Amino acid sequence: MSRAENAKAYFLQGYNCAQAVALSFADICKTDKETLLKMTLPFGGGVGRLRLTCGAFSGIATVVGLVFAQSENTPENKKQIYAIVQTLGEKFRSENGSYICAELLAGANVTPVVGGEADARTEQYYKKRPCAEIVYGAAAILENYLLENGVL
Repeated sequence: MSRAENAKAYFLQGYNCAQAVALSFADICKTDKETLLKMTLPFGGGVGRLRLTCGAFSGIATVVGLVFAQSENTPENKKQIYAIVQTLGEKFRSENGSYICAELLAGANVTPVVGGEADARTEQYYKKRPCAEIVYGAAAILENYLLENGVL
């Protein structure tokens, strides 16, 4: 199973978008899965259901930080991390039309609800939302980048 398939499977098991993407790269993140899950929990629903940055893209950014960040926070390392995230963000946006949760939902004719509790993960939930496929695509983008740069 590819990392993209794993990410989609994690999402379909009930993990949020950020958790699903990050979990599919847990083996290279230099942290345990429990910490990774806690770290990415707030990013679901476009950051706490505020419908801002897509959780799947936040998962990409989290993995980039854990994989590429140096132990010393230098301006050069910050510049490298930002450049990687920007590159991956452009790829994500070009494939999905946006990296904003509300825009992604609206583009799939789903009314983005800000705040409140997460919707129950029912069969209907999965049928109407683009999230599982976006998670799959996000993990594929990240996997390709890591392969091209000799990390995987």
